[in-house]
Amino acid sequence: IRQHQEIHVVMGNEACDLDSTVSALALAYFLAQTSPAPKAAVFVPVLNIPRADFALRTETTFLLRDRGVPASSLIFRDEIDLGGLHHAGLLSLTLVDHHVLPGADAALEEAVVEVLDHRPLEKDRGPPCQVTVEPVGSCATLVTERILQGPPGVLDKTTASLLHGTILLDCINLSPAAGKVTPRDVACVSLLEQRFPELPARDAVFRALQAAKFDVTGLTTEQMLRKDLKVISNDEVVVAISGVFEDLEVRLGGEGETEAGSGTQVMLRLLCSVQIFLLRPGLLQDLESFCQSRGYAGLVAMTVSFNERHEPTRKLAVYSPQEPLRSTLCRALEEATTPSLLLQPLPSPWPCVAAYAQGNAVAARKKVLPILRAAL
Repeated sequence: IRQHQEIHVVMGNEACDLDSTVSALALAYFLAQTSPAPKAAVFVPVLNIPRADFALRTETTFLLRDRGVPASSLIFRDEIDLGGLHHAGLLSLTLVDHHVLPGADAALEEAVVEVLDHRPLEKDRGPPCQVTVEPVGSCATLVTERILQGPPGVLDKTTASLLHGTILLDCINLSPAAGKVTPRDVACVSLLEQRFPELPARDAVFRALQAAKFDVTGLTTEQMLRKDLKVISNDEVVVAISGVFEDLEVRLGGEGETEAGSGTQVMLRLLCSVQIFLLRPGLLQDLESFCQSRGYAGLVAMTVSFNERHEPTRKLAVYSPQEPLRSTLCRALEEATTPSLLLQPLPSPWPCVAAYAQGNAVAARKKVLPILRAAL
């Protein structure tokens, strides 16, 4: 601000998962390499969390460390004054992996010049904002397409490796059974491998990243809820939506079991997975403390796990001490039609927590968020 330097920030969503992080890093790098020389702006990728929360993004820290990108080179949301830059007229903002800014960032809307996202469009943006919203499995796919359409020689091995790993993780190793991958995701992975044949094998990359993502060893409930957190709000209430990862095979699979297991073993795994989060010691007190300390009126926890065929199992837990809000959220989820979640009620230890098995297991959080936003 003191030097009156224009800043073009590329920023992912507030969950700051691997897709948001790598999309921001790769697109900012591409823009910096390809913008006309007289351009005065500096392109800065910003990770949309405080630096203190970065260690909770275990798959992201793993991939960046493994590919030689030091955490000290990254810029986090609490290390740059976006509001001050915008007030000074120095900020341009490109959004990746989301296109709706949370209420706390409403003042930054005027600075948004471009959107690159892969979730259903919830907000129209007119010119001059450039909007690319495509139903692919990973926002990194859209970034990869953008880079590959640019000048030859811009894409380097490190960036290619980050994009390659991100698409594989987001699209569950390109498995159709997971319901996320599209032909464009497959095409981008293949093109990256053709350009850089030395990239590690897909299976090895996916297994390593999946293991890192689902490694919640030693995390408290509060840390698990912060690990993949998004927030929605209206004028009266703020509600948190947390992605909670459970690796059933690591936590529940015994040595010597067959790959598929007996029918009884499979059923026990599913039953245990339903309760594994709700039965964490002191969970109700942790939920109360988490919400009270952050001003949340309620919280929706979305748990996900995958079997050996990459098929997802999803559950939902809706917590709020306010019965009207809890009923509103539950009714919206139960009655949703775009998409229908096919919810089945599950036993809950407490009246202030409603639990469900989600029959439509391919409906990930990006499809559930609009339902909850509309309910508020």
